[in-house]
Amino acid sequence: MKESTNLRLGELFCGPGGIGCGAKKSAISMKGRLFGFKHIWATDNHKDSCDTYRNNLDVTQIIHLPIEKLFLNKNKLRNMGKVDCLTFGFPCNDFSNVGEKKGFKGKFGPLYIYCVKAVNFFNPDIFIAENVSGMRSSDEGNTFKKILKELENSGNGYNLVPHLYRFEEYGIPQSRHRIIIVGIKKSINKRFKVPAPKFYDPKDYVTCGEALKGIPRDALNNEFTKNSPQVIERLKHIKPGENAFNANLPKHLRLNVKGAKISQIYRRLDSKKPSYTVTGSGGGGTHIYHWKHPRALTNRERARLQTFPDRHRFSGSKESQRRQIGMAVPVLGAKIILTSLLKTLHGVKYKSVPNNINLSEYTALEQLKLDL
Repeated sequence: MKESTNLRLGELFCGPGGIGCGAKKSAISMKGRLFGFKHIWATDNHKDSCDTYRNNLDVTQIIHLPIEKLFLNKNKLRNMGKVDCLTFGFPCNDFSNVGEKKGFKGKFGPLYIYCVKAVNFFNPDIFIAENVSGMRSSDEGNTFKKILKELENSGNGYNLVPHLYRFEEYGIPQSRHRIIIVGIKKSINKRFKVPAPKFYDPKDYVTCGEALKGIPRDALNNEFTKNSPQVIERLKHIKPGENAFNANLPKHLRLNVKGAKISQIYRRLDSKKPSYTVTGSGGGGTHIYHWKHPRALTNRERARLQTFPDRHRFSGSKESQRRQIGMAVPVLGAKIILTSLLKTLHGVKYKSVPNNINLSEYTALEQLKLDL
């Protein structure tokens, strides 16, 4: 039997366990020993997400508390326990390319401060930060410069490798583009290498049609959404890959929308391509629609697109489940990155590519004054 050596893992903004589930699946074997991750603690301010995480992952403690309140109690922080690896995907709403783009002036943007505080407090060997691609361009790039600089200088200093991952290139059946920043303590003298994509030709991508095969009708979290007769009729006129604005709709089914027309409104999937991005919120027309049947996807179908295993049960109402699934990191994406991290730390070679975000462009301007 192989001896197991695990990195202690702590998660802020853990959600329903996309990263956690990926960590559980990540391990490498060397000279009769297994190296992986052990969940020590996880935190989130969303009760249903905490329940989902607790019910699916073996974690010593999960803390349901707003991060602002958590950091008011230093004794509680100390009692959570030391971790070797800290992960955080602080809420991305204010950095998204869709919406008001408030950045640091929004409700969620400033929460990154607590991630920096956590790195300083727990002093992990490694941290992994995740956010939307829009963070790079928020406030003409000043937001990203500030975040990178503060993360690099936290603790005793970290070597950062930021990269914009296009997850469809890694076998995830969804066009989902996210910035992942891997930080390793400078004293460890290791630099993370970005794992090479599995596919370079879009013709080879895993399609949503493949991903949604074989889901039993009685699968977990597989309840249908009730669509109105008008929505069903509208969907019948929209072809796979089309949306409510580029489809040839009869006049009575057209949307009376002025200004920007979002391409994902009543957009039907194309079964021969990856899904478009799975989101966690939105009103009418944003639920992702089946290519064949005139209906919205179920939460289990959305979870398949996020590469959650079918046994992963999501807690809460149907809308709460949708929120959790849409905000999660794809399980397979987390597994690929975390497995590569283990290989980096233990000197195991793997196929890699240069990171596509030039760190020097954002951190070289030491005298930059940011009015944020």
